[in-house]
Amino acid sequence: MRVALELRDFAKYPFLKESQQFMGRNTDIIEEFLCSSPGKIALRHAMDRVRAALRSPGQQDDMRDIPSDNLGVKISVSGYVLARIIVSCTKDRSLIERLARYEAQRAFRFLIDEEEDKRVFIAGSIGINSAGADLPVIQYVEIVAGLHEERWRLVNRDVWNGRVRVSPVEMNELLREQVRVILLRQLPLSVPETVCGLLLPQTGEIQGLFQQTMLEQFGAVEEDSFPPCMQSLMAALTGGTNIPHAGRFALTAFLHNIGMAASDIIALYCRAPDFDISKTQYQVEHISGRSGTEYTAPSCAAMRTYGICINSDALCEKINHPLNYYRTRKKKEKKQESGGSTGTSQS
Repeated sequence: MRVALELRDFAKYPFLKESQQFMGRNTDIIEEFLCSSPGKIALRHAMDRVRAALRSPGQQDDMRDIPSDNLGVKISVSGYVLARIIVSCTKDRSLIERLARYEAQRAFRFLIDEEEDKRVFIAGSIGINSAGADLPVIQYVEIVAGLHEERWRLVNRDVWNGRVRVSPVEMNELLREQVRVILLRQLPLSVPETVCGLLLPQTGEIQGLFQQTMLEQFGAVEEDSFPPCMQSLMAALTGGTNIPHAGRFALTAFLHNIGMAASDIIALYCRAPDFDISKTQYQVEHISGRSGTEYTAPSCAAMRTYGICINSDALCEKINHPLNYYRTRKKKEKKQESGGSTGTSQS
C-alpha cells in the first residue's frame, strides 16, 4: 500500500527514508553547513531536541507547530540529524538512549492521531504490519526485548499458530518501541573528530545538563534511601555472599539508573566470593549501555517473580518500581531536612 506523505510528515517522522529523500543529496560539507545561517538555526533546533530528551517524559511536550513549508521542514529534519551527531560526539550511551527514547515517543504521539492508512504505511516502513491484530512470534520477541513489564513476556501472551495476539493499544506501544530500537541500532554515528571539535560547546552543555538532570532526579547516591530489596542485595554482596544472577542484574541496573559510575559498581562486586574482574566489568558495562541498550532495573512485580522482593515495607505497598521507591524516599528526606532547617532558623 502506497500513501502520499505530506510535507509536514517529513518533519514528524524524520527517520523515514522518504524524509531523507526529501532532503536530497546534500553536497555541503558538514563543517560548512554548521557555519552557515541555516546550519546555525538547525543546530538550535538540534539542541532543543536533545534538551527535551533529557527532561522527564511528562515534560517533553514540544509545543511548537510542526512546519509545513519547505524551508521549515528542511531545518527540522536537519535538526534531527544534528541531534544524533551531537549525542554521538559525547560517546555517552545514556545520552544516546535518552535521545532514541525521546524520538520514539515524539513519533508515537503523532502516529496515534494519524488516519489508519497513513499509520499502517509508516508502521510498514519500520517493519511492522500493524493492520492485523497479531505479530509473528520471532518479530514480537525481538521488539519486546527491551520492555520489562510482565505483560510483554511471551508466557503471558496469547500465542496461536506462530503469532502473538496484540490489541490496538499494544500495537501502538510496539510501534514506539520499534522506532526506539531502530534509532538506537543506528547510534552512535561515526562522526569525524573535526566535526565533534566544532560541536564542543554543544556537547559540553549537554553533558553538564545531563549531570544536573541526574542530580535533580536522584541526587547523591544514598544507600539509606534504597528500597528494602536493594538494601538486602547490597548487604549480601558486601557481606561476601553470592547473590543470584537476577539479583546481580537488578542491583547493577538500579545502581546505574541512580547515577553510580560503572567503576564504583564493579568495586562493590570485589567482595563476592566468585569475583572475576574481567567478567564483572563486562557484565556491568553491558547492563550500563555498552551493548547498545541501557537496561532499567526490574519492576516490583518482576522482583517478586524472581524471588528477590525482600523485606518489603509499608511504602512498598504504594510503589510499583524500586526507582520510584528511591525517588519517594529522597524527596521525603529532602522535605524533612528543609523543614528542619527552617525551624532552626526561626528558633
